[in-house]
Amino acid sequence: MADSAEITRQAKSNLAFALQILPKERRDGMVTFYAFCRVVDDLADEADRPLAEREAGLLAWKDGLENGFANPDPLQVEVVELMRQYDIPVHLLTAIIEGCRMDLHPQRFGTWDDLSQYTWKVACAVGLASLKVFGATDPASERYAVALGHALQLTNILRDVGEDLSNGGRIYLPLADFARFQYSERDLIGRVYDGRFAAMMAYQADRATAFYQEAVEAMPKGDAKALVPAEIMRSIYQTLLEKMRKDGFKVFHQRYKLSKARKMAIFSKHLLRLGSAA
Repeated sequence: MADSAEITRQAKSNLAFALQILPKERRDGMVTFYAFCRVVDDLADEADRPLAEREAGLLAWKDGLENGFANPDPLQVEVVELMRQYDIPVHLLTAIIEGCRMDLHPQRFGTWDDLSQYTWKVACAVGLASLKVFGATDPASERYAVALGHALQLTNILRDVGEDLSNGGRIYLPLADFARFQYSERDLIGRVYDGRFAAMMAYQADRATAFYQEAVEAMPKGDAKALVPAEIMRSIYQTLLEKMRKDGFKVFHQRYKLSKARKMAIFSKHLLRLGSAA
């Protein structure tokens, strides 16, 4: 298996982009953590591997984190050391694994409350663990991380509606909201794009925007410097959400993204704020 730095480099994610602003030691820690998240997520999504094998791989990770790895690979050694160095609770990492296991068996979510249990595992738990590596110490930062986690994952869900349909018929949008806008699961599978669909997506975007706002309001001033990487992520994904909204959520036939120049502008803005606060 490639080491954590190589896994992160190959992923070319928005998170990897945001981590450039961290001091080296904390950046290295987040590279390890990101590599863990990437590996378990890819394990759940590796369609050419038998389902039972993928689940066994995730359970092996969970057991190793809880009880120790018998023969750890280099990444597992790094993750265990990361947990020790930054005092990251094991339940946060096993929650991420459990969230990935939920993706092994595509399911439907009846309400936002149902979906939020999934987004907590695959996104909020990531944020709460990241706080430790970032060096955030104010308890209020936990509310920030949870709100931001829900917002980021909702944005991902909206962006990936078409891709998720192609990947095993996954549907994450709450069924109660389908009923609210008189748009059916069959319509979604048939990729019916009309006013009902656009309105339903806008409703989800409003929910995500409310979580972004909650995160902004919750962020404690004392942790503002530690949370700059998270704020870069917030800015990137909130900008992406508004880009989708302005374009009418044409997610069946394209994957929305920001240009490198746009992301660099966001990065520079936060870098300037960091400098002025120093």
